[in-house]
Amino acid sequence: MKILVLNGPNLNMLGIREPGIYGKNTFADLLALIEKTAREENLEIEQYQSNHEGCLVDKIQEAYGKFDGIVINPAAYTHTSVAILDALKAVSIPAVEVHISDVDAREPFRQISYAGMACVHTIKGRGFEGYREAILYLKEHYA
Repeated sequence: MKILVLNGPNLNMLGIREPGIYGKNTFADLLALIEKTAREENLEIEQYQSNHEGCLVDKIQEAYGKFDGIVINPAAYTHTSVAILDALKAVSIPAVEVHISDVDAREPFRQISYAGMACVHTIKGRGFEGYREAILYLKEHYA
């Protein structure tokens, strides 16, 4: 099984950005956890992060016919990007939305997820472990 893991804006600043919300672990720590999960589960995983909406849309479109699943944390684009929603719908690849923080316990605008409307499952507030859970969900339901 081949899975694309996408991270949106400012996630490259993990460990620096609001550690009270996102924790003190770094983006490199997150990437290492995802790679470890891939090795343990015998999965092929490609990881990509961008602060630019169009780049994320391009990556989703490029995934068509190449990936069996997508794990996506659209970050701030969760609440604003119809373009990401449309790209996920267009490729019809099973996608799991992940949020490090519990967005339901935060500001009201963070409780709207456009990307989530095209996802088969959402994991919120589980920290980095949410990525592992998302990968395992795809493996269990779509491998």
